[in-house]
Amino acid sequence: MGHQRHGAWAQNTTTPTPGEGLHSLFVASGKLFFGTAIDTNNFNDVAYQAIAKNGSEFGLYVPENSQKWGPTEPTEGSFVFANPDAVDAQARASTQMFRCHALTWHSQLPQFVTTTAWTRETLTAAIQAHITALVQHYAGACYSWDVVNEALNDNGTFRDSVFFRVLGTDFLPISFAAAAAADPGAKLYYNDFNLETLRAKADGAARVVQIIRAGGARVDGLGFQAHFVVGGTPSQASLTATLSRFVAMDLEVTLSELDIAHNAVPAATSALQQQARDYVAAVGACLAVPRCVGITVWQFSDKYSWIPGTFPGKGEACLFSANFTRKPAYGAVVDLLRSAAGRRLRR
Repeated sequence: MGHQRHGAWAQNTTTPTPGEGLHSLFVASGKLFFGTAIDTNNFNDVAYQAIAKNGSEFGLYVPENSQKWGPTEPTEGSFVFANPDAVDAQARASTQMFRCHALTWHSQLPQFVTTTAWTRETLTAAIQAHITALVQHYAGACYSWDVVNEALNDNGTFRDSVFFRVLGTDFLPISFAAAAAADPGAKLYYNDFNLETLRAKADGAARVVQIIRAGGARVDGLGFQAHFVVGGTPSQASLTATLSRFVAMDLEVTLSELDIAHNAVPAATSALQQQARDYVAAVGACLAVPRCVGITVWQFSDKYSWIPGTFPGKGEACLFSANFTRKPAYGAVVDLLRSAAGRRLRR
């Protein structure tokens, strides 16, 4: 797209100093982006959009759902791009980067993918056709693609998906090779959750990278979804070690879907302070790893978080409240980034 562009924290309802939003401070700290998931169902919310379009606050968008297989190819060979095109257009208008998500995933599939009696040849062709059409449509727009999403069980074995049942692990290099051919300039990622907390699953992700490369395909990065729970977030040291493990495999890394949910809502003041400490640990880990290129939060406001709909009784996972006030976690992250940016300037 060409868009190169610790104690207690009080509730912060003010507008940050110009140039001191999350993205601006993260870039001043040496990173590429601090971004957010967004989608067209949020576009008519004026208060939401005022924050989303603030390039100092967020420097990258990722479509939360509209680029997945079901929404983009609901029937075989028939493609629908209107909603992700709208996200791309807003990113361009606001001079924000665009991360694209996700190509081969077991969930949100159209019926034809889940019900067809595939052979190896026909499913390979279907994967290649879908990826080629989608990635070519956005060629030059996407900083990166989440090529394969959530292929692993928590114990590091492969998930029982239509792709694995028919193709075994070959669906991995098939997917990455197709994406590379369709847009050679995009970074190609494997993306998954619980890699930060489960060693067996992280071992599985290392095998995923090895399988892709052994199959002759390119993989550039690993997305750590970083869906955490308040009080259960890994320490900064633990996260730094996990990210560094994959950097040592010649990968760049991101925290790709960061949120930190409360187990009970409304959250008590003490829980909000713990959430702030947890966000600082996560952001601090990315700061500590040179090839951690950026962070994306999975929505920035509790109003649109996916957590309550999936985990009833839990929530308030975002940096902004449902009425768009900045939470203690926001202030804590800004304080951390101000310090990091200041240290970098003094070098």
